Amino acid sequence: MTDPASDSPVDPASAAAQREVLLVVHAQRGGAALFAQQTARGLQEHGIEIVVTEEDHDALDDVRARVVATDEHAADGCELVVVLGGDGTILRGAELARVADIPLLGVNLGHVGFLAEAEREDINAVVQGVVDRSWKVEERMAIDVRVFTGDDLVASTWALNEMSLEKTIRERMIDVLVEVDGRPLSRWGCDGVVCATPTGSTAYAFSAGGPVVWPEVEALIVVPLSAHALFARPLVVSPHSVVALELHSSGTAAVLSADGRRSIEVPPAARIVVRTSAQPVRLARLIPGTFTDRLVAKFSLPVTGWRGR
Repeated sequence: MTDPASDSPVDPASAAAQREVLLVVHAQRGGAALFAQQTARGLQEHGIEIVVTEEDHDALDDVRARVVATDEHAADGCELVVVLGGDGTILRGAELARVADIPLLGVNLGHVGFLAEAEREDINAVVQGVVDRSWKVEERMAIDVRVFTGDDLVASTWALNEMSLEKTIRERMIDVLVEVDGRPLSRWGCDGVVCATPTGSTAYAFSAGGPVVWPEVEALIVVPLSAHALFARPLVVSPHSVVALELHSSGTAAVLSADGRRSIEVPPAARIVVRTSAQPVRLARLIPGTFTDRLVAKFSLPVTGWRGR
């Protein structure tokens, strides 16, 4: 191997040493620390440096790693974020990968692990795939969420799976007026409303009775939670649409949650505006396969007796 600028030999190990990967670990998940150490050592054997946040450092206390602050810039300078954990940990890793605009690769150590690319028994193949850079990037739509009181923007966030707006008082519903593209659609007395992406269609929205939407179909999904209304069915709207939820001024307050990780208190008369984000989340895919196969595997769907090709 030579340096094109000088034609002098370049040590491949020295060149590879420029590569860095951020490891995100669910340290409390059974065996996560062991898998993290195995992954880190496997990458380091090929000259790839390991970066870890202060939050996850304990899981890698026996491994040499560059420790960075636990903030949104933790993945800066890395080529990939590798997550070892369940969907919650992968969503945490997605926050870091999105800011750095790099791919995220998840290894499932949880239960369903719908966002994960591989299972724990695939860890050696994951290491080799990272070393070889054999992943393909799949972009997943995210949503931007803004909260207004009157004309004032009081909060903003984003989500890969979903935004939920839910009541805070068990005995009382919230009163929500739903608007699509600047026109009122319906008013729901309900426990809440979920606005989801196709990626999130298999998460909270699915549990609430929403449809499963294939990732290639860009759309916004709106699902009412226990709504007392004649028209209270899940909606699938254009990815170019803008969905707004208005809390009635005489109603109760609510809480907004983005991916179950970021919460915002929402007062009566507030307006929540949801639209497709200009910045997607990039997932690294190593294993060829269809979304149908992923559904069958993750939900253990009964397909015995299938006679197709």
